[in-house]
Amino acid sequence: MTDVIPTDGRTLGRCICIITGASKGFGRALAHQVCCWLKPGSVLLLVARSETLLQELKEELKGFAVEQQLLVNCIVADLSTQKGVNEAVRVARLESEKENDHVLLINNAASLGDISQFSSFTDLDVVNSYMSLNISSALVLTAGMLQVFPRRPGLRWTVVNLSSVFATEALPSWVLYCTAKAARKMMFSVLAVGEPNVRVLSYSPGPLDTGMQKDILRMTGVDNHPFPCKDSAVKLMKLLLDDDFASGTHIDFFSV
Repeated sequence: MTDVIPTDGRTLGRCICIITGASKGFGRALAHQVCCWLKPGSVLLLVARSETLLQELKEELKGFAVEQQLLVNCIVADLSTQKGVNEAVRVARLESEKENDHVLLINNAASLGDISQFSSFTDLDVVNSYMSLNISSALVLTAGMLQVFPRRPGLRWTVVNLSSVFATEALPSWVLYCTAKAARKMMFSVLAVGEPNVRVLSYSPGPLDTGMQKDILRMTGVDNHPFPCKDSAVKLMKLLLDDDFASGTHIDFFSV
């Protein structure tokens, strides 16, 4: 359930916020948290493949959205495809004429992939398919959104990359996941250096009680003792509201 309206005066501004992978898990928890910190007139764009789950989330947010005068739109799109990325950018463009003072893009969509020995990955199509969703789509989507909302006086830009401790640490048999997270970390570091008007944060959310952790337990037998998604979403909101991180930095759940 969405938290109560904050009373400390801080907000994310009159914002257009785009959350990918919003239909479940951490993305769904983020949608509830973000709503609490948006000024009236803000727009929340929820992107995922499942229309049913997105509509359920929109219904959960309905009462709070009406009270806070927020517009919540669902974008059904497969971001591993050009068509899906184009659809997300198209809908965002429809909102670009509104008088928003903050664009917040949260690149949360990702997948675990196969956990197998390095030597098993001999199928180029399989590897490319994984990298398309977990690396390429985040690059193309972010670039598209930067074009939709170009630099102008009074507009602040924030990009969040949902990362992992495995962006910086190698783990045997996790070549797809580690490679993708490391590539995304560097990709968004480049954005931070190249676009000083954009605040960039790579956030490692810690082990979360999602389907991914269940898959990890099933495939590896390792129990990472996951935390509720809300706990990590609250920490990410704190980082965004405090806004005192160095752009391009990588911050872990356990250090917040």
